[in-house]
Amino acid sequence: MGLRTLMRKVALAGPGRGSAGVWHTVSFSSAPPKPVIAAKEPFPVELRAGKLYAWCACGHSKRQPFCDGAHKKAAPGISPLRFTPEEDKTAWLCGCKHTRSPPYCDGSHLGDMVQSTQLSAEP
Repeated sequence: MGLRTLMRKVALAGPGRGSAGVWHTVSFSSAPPKPVIAAKEPFPVELRAGKLYAWCACGHSKRQPFCDGAHKKAAPGISPLRFTPEEDKTAWLCGCKHTRSPPYCDGSHLGDMVQSTQLSAEP
């Protein structure tokens, strides 16, 4: 789904202006926000049983692979995935944000779409 554009007339404020108005273009995107690729490989992390974690789903966090709240400004339509492991373990958490089994890596980072993307931190 693409971008929709709506023209709307806004009345000018002030005495004696009557019904005069100005047309403004307002755009609405019906497509959900997309995450940015934070890394082209997964993050190995030590998870503790019973602890609540918040995996960054938007890719903007400076504390990858975990959320630091950056989505609130950078990607307001994307929320972190909260999860609690049942056992202590080392896990590979997705860094490309395109896994089909979040928060865990499923190898999606190996695809051309991820590997051909220039990361903002790369030269």
